[in-house]
Amino acid sequence: MYLLTVLALIPLGLVLWFTVSRGLPSVLHPEFFTNSFRPVGIPGGGIAHAIVGTGILVGLASLMAIPVGILGGVYVAEYAVDPWASWVRLASDVLVGTPSIAIGLFAYALVVVPVHHFSGIAGSVALAILMLPIVIRTAEGAVALIPHGLRESGLALGLPRWRVSLQLILPAAAPGVITGALLAVARASGETAPLLFTSLGNTLFKVDPTQAMQALPLTVYQYALLPYKSLQDQAWGAALVLVVMVLGINLLSRWVLRRQIRLAGQL
Repeated sequence: MYLLTVLALIPLGLVLWFTVSRGLPSVLHPEFFTNSFRPVGIPGGGIAHAIVGTGILVGLASLMAIPVGILGGVYVAEYAVDPWASWVRLASDVLVGTPSIAIGLFAYALVVVPVHHFSGIAGSVALAILMLPIVIRTAEGAVALIPHGLRESGLALGLPRWRVSLQLILPAAAPGVITGALLAVARASGETAPLLFTSLGNTLFKVDPTQAMQALPLTVYQYALLPYKSLQDQAWGAALVLVVMVLGINLLSRWVLRRQIRLAGQL
């Protein structure tokens, strides 16, 4: 078992080693985080536009997906016998396994084609579709773990079923729901394929979501393919920033989950 564990960790270790060793020289310079794209031959290039673009894209996607996903998860868990609940669960399972590039093409046809230009909003829609099934399934699992006695107590007080679900069950399941939302954010932060068809990327510093926007995954993809060492070094630096960001979100989600388990054990 120890040997198999080590074998499973070798690919992860190699990825982290290459990313840190290649990307660390870039991230040690402060201008890497404060400057935007610079033409080849001009020093001082950075990824500020990509960091801000990632925050805007993921933030808008979270506003679209997390509230709907939480309500969908509560509905599926609390009204499991309803025929629509099984369809919502099936749709979530199908979306989880759908290739992200197919979702990008769908968002391209839905948002980009009608307005005839790429935009951050289109990228946010694609990321929201990716996040939605994760939030639904994790929220369903968290709500399903709440003891039935709490539901019975609320119903015994004369509260309608929907108020019991939203005012009693959902707050009790909040740590698990937050964990699922953070996991969905972590996945959306590292997606590249949907953004190729929607937000496209931009070398300029843009905060207007109606315009094409850059993101960290797009920076890694675009700069790594160019035959310029300076841009390739920036791609490694952007990859390191992205890995650290995703790692931090995952550690935060684990902390929330462990805190929930510890509090449950004390009760």
